[in-house]
Order: sequence, then C-alpha cells, then structure tokens
Amino acid sequence: MQVFFKENLAFLAVPKTGTTAYEMALRRHADIMFSGHGKHANAAFFHRKIAPFLDDAYGLTPERMAVIRDPLDQARSWYRYRQRDEIGNSKRSTRGVSFDDFIRATIRDDPPAFANVGSQGAFLTLKTSREMPLHHLFAYEAQDVLRGFLEERFGRTIKLKSYNVSPQLDADLSPETEAAFRTARALDYELHSRVMDAGGHLRQLLDT
Repeated sequence: MQVFFKENLAFLAVPKTGTTAYEMALRRHADIMFSGHGKHANAAFFHRKIAPFLDDAYGLTPERMAVIRDPLDQARSWYRYRQRDEIGNSKRSTRGVSFDDFIRATIRDDPPAFANVGSQGAFLTLKTSREMPLHHLFAYEAQDVLRGFLEERFGRTIKLKSYNVSPQLDADLSPETEAAFRTARALDYELHSRVMDAGGHLRQLLDT
C-alpha cells in the first residue's frame, strides 16, 4: 500500500492483481509506503486504522483505490506463483497438487497453507456490512483505464516492468469445482462484475 499526499491518493495492494508493477513505478512519489505484512493491508484495516491516522496526523483524507481481478484468474495466478522453486519444500508450495484440488482447498473453512490465499471480496469490504470503503475500484483486465487514471492524477507517463511473474503451466478445472468456487466466491464475482459493467472503473462517493 502506498499513500501519496500531493495526489491525495491511497493505493491499496490486493494480492495477485499486478499492483507490484505500479508500486515500483510510483514509489519515488509515495509519501508513505507499507512493506512486509503492511503491504497488503486490507480496506477494512485502512478504513478503521490508517484513515483516522492520516486525518489526525496530516489532515489528509485521500481517495482510496484498489484493483480487482477475475476471481478464477486470480486463483490461478496464486496457484502458479506457489509453484516457484524458492518455496518448493515449503508447506505453501502447490507442487504435486492439481489445480482442481487447489481450488477445492481454497474454499474450505480451514484451508491448508498452500491454499490459504484469502478472498478479494473480503479484502475489499467491511466484514459486518460488506460495504466497500473505496472511492475507486479498477478491473485488472482494464489496464489502459487504470494507467490512464494514474497518469492523469500524477501528470506523467507511467512505465511498467513485470514483477512476480509466475511459472507457466496447465491449470485445468472440472465444471463441478468451478461451480463450487463461484458459489464460495460470490462476493468476489459480484464486485468484479460491477467494475466490468462500469467500464473497468467503478467510482463511489463516500463520506469517509
């Protein structure tokens, strides 16, 4: 997550939505940049903890933005990412696990370490109300819209490099498992559909 004072913007980093490339491209402009566990602080934590701090400490109420990706595509990216050699002997590795089994494991109430990847819907919304405390939500699939917004806000061309590229491999899925995943990730699909229906950029007016 990065906070930009001049641009009045907070960019929340949803895992596996390509935000590292933007983070690296914009890092020299960031006034606050979270790393480690704080890098992927979710929208509820920002709303509850970070936003009041920014207001109290700096008189800043930045617009909040994030990116959402097709839920199955994001899960496939997690699966491939955890095939990396660096974690081959780790409990988080998906080596020896089929994509179908991985998806089944991600939607368990107690997913094993290799399938504990969370939900984009849970990341982007408040737990009790499931309201989304964001001003801007972009679709990963609409990179031109996302980049255009940022270039206009920052007044400069943004050049991106690839980071965290996952190994290429087959990731087949049975219709039954996909149906179970769609049911379990209904909120993710709902939010993603709303953004896509809005042309890749969902704008919200928030009293936050």
